[in-house]
Amino acid sequence: MLSFDEIQLRVSQWLSKKRFKHTLGVVESATHLAKLYGVDVEKARLAALLHDCAKELPLQDMQNLVKSESYDADQELLSNGNLLHGLAGMIRAKKEFSISDDEVLEAIRVHTTGKVHMSTLDKVIFLADYIEPNRDFPGVDELRNVSELDLEKAVLLGFDNTIIHLIEQNLSIYPLTILGRNDVLQSCK
Repeated sequence: MLSFDEIQLRVSQWLSKKRFKHTLGVVESATHLAKLYGVDVEKARLAALLHDCAKELPLQDMQNLVKSESYDADQELLSNGNLLHGLAGMIRAKKEFSISDDEVLEAIRVHTTGKVHMSTLDKVIFLADYIEPNRDFPGVDELRNVSELDLEKAVLLGFDNTIIHLIEQNLSIYPLTILGRNDVLQSCK
């Protein structure tokens, strides 16, 4: 496997300047959250670095990646690059960098949609993607503050913000996102 710096160089060549800056912000936030919540820092850094490695691929290329590995993805996932890039990124990380750590790969896969029974690493990457220093949207400061105190509540707030945004934009909500949100809600009670 390549070193972190070698992978970072390759990823920087795949992404726009803005997307790569975001990625480095996610690495920074994931490192902090991993230390705070007892997650393997190297796994968090690697998953954060690779979380958007397929984000700027054309949708057709993402679909071809998924089909090349015979993944069973539903039509809603396959038709939406904003959702599909997590799965495509997981596959790209395996193919391009020989990443074989299932925890890292899963965190890449679910960083946008979430899922039921998210691991702590999954939650760290999901949240780091939301709160990285370059993000600026209403409520991000509250989310950053909550993330310092309670990972579960911060992830729940992240899910809630996503769902509210999708409703306000009259967009569909991916079923796994609702299930993931409800699962985290139960752990907060």
